[in-house]
Amino acid sequence: MDEECCEVVVTADDADWLAGFTRTLVEERLAACGHHLAPIRSVYRWEGAVQDGNEARVALHTRRSLVPAVVARTRELHPYEVPCVIALPLVGGDPDYLRWITDETRQP
Repeated sequence: MDEECCEVVVTADDADWLAGFTRTLVEERLAACGHHLAPIRSVYRWEGAVQDGNEARVALHTRRSLVPAVVARTRELHPYEVPCVIALPLVGGDPDYLRWITDETRQP
């Protein structure tokens, strides 16, 4: 397969907002799908203080070449000043599923 796929993780404090955001990315063909987990517990340092609270997490399946566009769209729409948005490589998988990801996403 000539187009590598990846998983992009995004978190937010509002699960409903994150579901709507996922729908936007799927409608815009920046992601083929998103798998949601909520609640997750996030522990992190922000502005010098340790935070501990609930968030939601989505794993978006997309093309690696679309990651810059997903990051840009996340920065544009996300309510956080610095949202968590990271891309993880997929090292394998069902070839038909990986082909489906590329079929359902746009060219970069």
